[in-house]
Amino acid sequence: MSSRRWRSWADRDQVDRVDLYTRQSLYVLLWSFTALTAVQASHEVPAEDSGLAVAVAVGGFVVTLAAHRVLSDVIALYPAYRPLPWRSLGPFLGLSVVGFLVVLTLPTEVRGFGVMLLWSAAAWSLVGLRGRRTTAAVLVVLAAAPALAAREPWFLLGGLAIALFVLFTVRASLWLLGVVRELDRARATRSALAVAEERLRFSRDVHDVLGRRLSAIALQAELGAKLARRGDPAAADRMLEVREVAHEALREARELARGYSPTDLAQELEGARSLLRSAGIEVALDVEDLPAELHEPAGWVVREAVTNVLRHSEATRVVISYDGAALRVANDRPTAADGGDGTGLSSLATRLAGVGATLEVEGGEDRFAVVVRLSDAGVLR
Repeated sequence: MSSRRWRSWADRDQVDRVDLYTRQSLYVLLWSFTALTAVQASHEVPAEDSGLAVAVAVGGFVVTLAAHRVLSDVIALYPAYRPLPWRSLGPFLGLSVVGFLVVLTLPTEVRGFGVMLLWSAAAWSLVGLRGRRTTAAVLVVLAAAPALAAREPWFLLGGLAIALFVLFTVRASLWLLGVVRELDRARATRSALAVAEERLRFSRDVHDVLGRRLSAIALQAELGAKLARRGDPAAADRMLEVREVAHEALREARELARGYSPTDLAQELEGARSLLRSAGIEVALDVEDLPAELHEPAGWVVREAVTNVLRHSEATRVVISYDGAALRVANDRPTAADGGDGTGLSSLATRLAGVGATLEVEGGEDRFAVVVRLSDAGVLR
């Protein structure tokens, strides 16, 4: 093998290698049986029939060439049943029928040689076709052809036994190729799912980080506009706060884009307190007993819940607490839109499920709470 061909083989992936190996193996078996039959015939056919035997060998070569095309299409079709590859199958069947009828008129020795050539070509090319009726028809033909040519009924059993062996050999090779192809498709699907999951995670982080900041900017800008209409000097201070929050949002967006966005609970709590107080909302924190292993998911909860408060409530007070079994973020004065079916909370619930925690929503006319409880197999345990 030349170095160029070796590099070409080395550059193939595993599926291409198995495909190439399977094809070449079946092609070798097809042509090897034709060659062995010809060699055997050269020793058994009488000298006076040698010219006739050469003609039969040439015809057998043509039929085997057609069978090669059929076998190639059968491999490409597997594991599907339909459509049958009639563009190659039709000419092959026509040649085989004509060849078999001609062979039946030949002397006994040459007739056996011709039948074996036709039988070998049909067996190796057709047994890979799937479907009960198709398989049954192929086996019947392969069993009956030798018996009909030899005019010996017991040849039915011999033909059927060899046909079943060829069937097993071809189907086993194609089954292995099918398994490798399916595994490759599963690997590609897994890679696509990993990409989709990463995109979902990124979009969730963007929602969590920027949603809260943008909500704060909207509230402070609205308050600044009201102060400006009244001519209140505090309007300028409010707009400076808006600028500060915008700069913070830009910094966090850059960190997200670079992949540097670990959730720090202390930072989330401080950010939540700053944002809520800037919106005129009183904040109470009671999370000193929260275990360290819960800090990461707790940060997700604080981030999303505070975003919800800023967007969907007219709250005056928010309490973030942990009682040993559940983390709770509660606020007063929820609005009608302050429900628990938003995209943010749904995404948060999915994310928490991955670490063994469950999210619940408690609501009423005068209060709303996001509660995160731990299962028996949760992150605490």
